[in-house]
Amino acid sequence: MTPVVLIAEELAPAAIDVLAHDFDVRHVDGSDREALLPALAEADAVIVRSATQIDAAAIAAAPRLKVVARAGVGLDNVEVPAATARGVMVVNAPTSNIVSAAEQAVALLLAVARNTASASSALKAGEWKRSKYTGVEVQGKTVGVVGLGRIGVLFAQRIAAFGTRLIAYDPYVQPARAAQLGVRLVGLEELLRESDFISIHLPKTPETVGLIGEKELALVKPGVRIVNAARGGLIDEQALADAIAEGRVGGAGIDVYSKEPCTSSPLFAFDNVVATPHLGASTAEAQDKAGLAVARSVKLALQGEFVPDAVNVQAGGVVAEDVRPLLPLAEKLGRAFTAVAGGVAASVTVEVSGEILANEVSVLKLAATKGLFASVVEEQVTYVNAPHIAADRGVEVDLVTLTDTSEQPTLVTVRGALPDGRSVSVSGTVTISGSREVAKLTEVDGFALELAADGILLFFRYADRPGVVGAIGSILGEAGVNIAAMQVARREAGGEALMTLTVDNSVDAELLAAAQAKIGAGSASAVDLRTE
Repeated sequence: MTPVVLIAEELAPAAIDVLAHDFDVRHVDGSDREALLPALAEADAVIVRSATQIDAAAIAAAPRLKVVARAGVGLDNVEVPAATARGVMVVNAPTSNIVSAAEQAVALLLAVARNTASASSALKAGEWKRSKYTGVEVQGKTVGVVGLGRIGVLFAQRIAAFGTRLIAYDPYVQPARAAQLGVRLVGLEELLRESDFISIHLPKTPETVGLIGEKELALVKPGVRIVNAARGGLIDEQALADAIAEGRVGGAGIDVYSKEPCTSSPLFAFDNVVATPHLGASTAEAQDKAGLAVARSVKLALQGEFVPDAVNVQAGGVVAEDVRPLLPLAEKLGRAFTAVAGGVAASVTVEVSGEILANEVSVLKLAATKGLFASVVEEQVTYVNAPHIAADRGVEVDLVTLTDTSEQPTLVTVRGALPDGRSVSVSGTVTISGSREVAKLTEVDGFALELAADGILLFFRYADRPGVVGAIGSILGEAGVNIAAMQVARREAGGEALMTLTVDNSVDAELLAAAQAKIGAGSASAVDLRTE
């Protein structure tokens, strides 16, 4: 069945084109709750902007849902904990609007400095009053930047071109980094006292809500002009209106509000306040970037690949190109480990060695964890909920990097201790065959192999003796199961041996048990490593 992608709000045509070839793209008005919930019933993915609420009820109405994508930066309208509990990935477009938001803050600062909006309105109303709208220059002034994140840095770089002195408050930025940007770090109170202009660039968190209120506004340099194009509620709007009315604050540029949509605010009464309806991301470029970014993320998620912009995945972030081919390998090793072990381990270590250690490889632990539980739990196991499933079952999964390399340039091993005290391991690597990258099993529980990590694999452990290979071939042949590849490894002649077969057909538990009984195998297991 072709996966269904539900688009609940307007999306750039280029973004829809990314999805149209591989998925069943459907549309619904996300603001219409009665239309949204039934449409979610068949959705594998849903793409929203800010008007659609994807809460616990919406997620419950979507049993097939694998990914929620917000074509923008914020996630205020997505109930991330509910999605995470269901194993649903949540993605957004964290860098799509950063340039637009920074430019909006610059635009508001300049508009407030020169009284642009009120002068324009007066002239259009037939008034020519130049002296009434005399402004101030930005050059030579001190600009305080509250928050030196990505947007704050872009704003600082742009406003520096006006010949300003830059100071900033951000307790999470090192002074050396600020110095590189030409910014002097100060405390919040010092910034309030020294700044001629203040621009806020912080996320909305319990710690930042109301950061600038009546107390802080009492400290400001008289005539300061304040800009907020970040998030509503970071500055107390009533306290700001009071400070403007008293003349302590010379003006403000406000793009965001504590409650949106906002059509009534005490700030709207002042000519020296430029108020815009949350236009920070409202550029054609930002909208296109956001749509394209989440469309690509949705495509990756529905294809079972790692998504760097997933906000509820523990190993989020950019995955190096060299590491990406190892993600499906690590997941397959986790699947194979569980099959060979015959159950869930008490603890597991994912070991990585070789040339790949020049990159960040922590995501391989996450991929292996996903594979460990794929065949042993009823729920869908994803990059999102795999760590939670492991924790719920008391399985500790660790990552170890080894500088002592094996004969393989890069090697990944999943090694674990079982509740009965046994230890099991499965190893693999990725090799280049022509233009293709091929995942291979190189070791199972100490037995050396060289077998493609693909297809349906059967593992038999038994005492080495003549006739076992023929016996297995006979019983599988009688059941109509074709053997595609086979390898036999042993510790010594007459000792413990391992037979690994790749077969073309699924093998049920009854046939596997019959084969095990016929050869007197110590264990028999099967795992499906076919690429979905």
